[in-house]
Amino acid sequence: MSKAERLIEMMITINAKKDFTVGELANEFSVSKRTVLRDLQELEQAGFPLYSEVGAAGGYHILKERILPPVAFSENEAKAVFFACQALQYYRDLPFGQETISVLKKFLNCLPLDVQNSITQMQNKVVFWIPDRHCDSPLLKEMFQIAINRHAATIRYSSTCSESTRTVIPIGLYAMNGLWYCPAYCTAANQVRVFRVDRIKEIIEEKPCPKGKYPIPASIQEYLEKTEAPNDHHLKVRLTDIGAKRCESECLLARGLKRFPMGGGMIDMEIDHAALEWAADYLLPFGNNATVLEPVELIELMRQKIYELHQHYCK
Repeated sequence: MSKAERLIEMMITINAKKDFTVGELANEFSVSKRTVLRDLQELEQAGFPLYSEVGAAGGYHILKERILPPVAFSENEAKAVFFACQALQYYRDLPFGQETISVLKKFLNCLPLDVQNSITQMQNKVVFWIPDRHCDSPLLKEMFQIAINRHAATIRYSSTCSESTRTVIPIGLYAMNGLWYCPAYCTAANQVRVFRVDRIKEIIEEKPCPKGKYPIPASIQEYLEKTEAPNDHHLKVRLTDIGAKRCESECLLARGLKRFPMGGGMIDMEIDHAALEWAADYLLPFGNNATVLEPVELIELMRQKIYELHQHYCK
């Protein structure tokens, strides 16, 4: 094994161990302790975060912010990394906002000039546009960490109508249309609710959550898959061509949309009971371009909203 190969293998080993002695590494790599000390000195000079302690219980320890060993990328793989990061640039807040900027600068500086120019051209021609919601989420990183740690959090939350204090167990986070959402089990409601992260005003307390105490999905992917298959109500809406085109841009309704060859279309799908209010508010501005056929509950809800609107403007 060459010295360069040994240093890379040593970085991988140290990252896995976190705590180690010179003797342990010497035995593992079949070299002298003096050679290990020289290797560790080179790694420290290269920026690897190590510190040592003397004494019987001493040894080397790795700091929390570990440095990963070198990874070789092909040109297309390098472009793929920047392409993925391009999708995040219009989000006002990210769990690792500053780190994202830092890693891209480091990465870009290591690439050949022609690849750098190619990536710059790609960034100038392709964008994942997300509207600026003007909503800051200052507690995004904290909620992200609480979800990762599988902890419970007591939060002060400002909903559409009121402000309340509640204890939640986050399932995870997802981003949609420029906003961050946190599905979490609410102990007051005894069910999973979706919280907008920008509306979380304060994290009052964080504490470990007893494993298995609350019926929540194990992952955010499992939660989203369940919400993809609701079965409370059968939604059926007849659409004109204008209405069908408008529904194509709405992710919830688009999956149940069927376009007709001669124009127009039909939404035919199952939805949650909790989505009826949203569906009524979304479809009302369609006017005659949408006709709700089912469920009866949605038709009645829309009639009530139309009546209230008429009373508001035609008193």
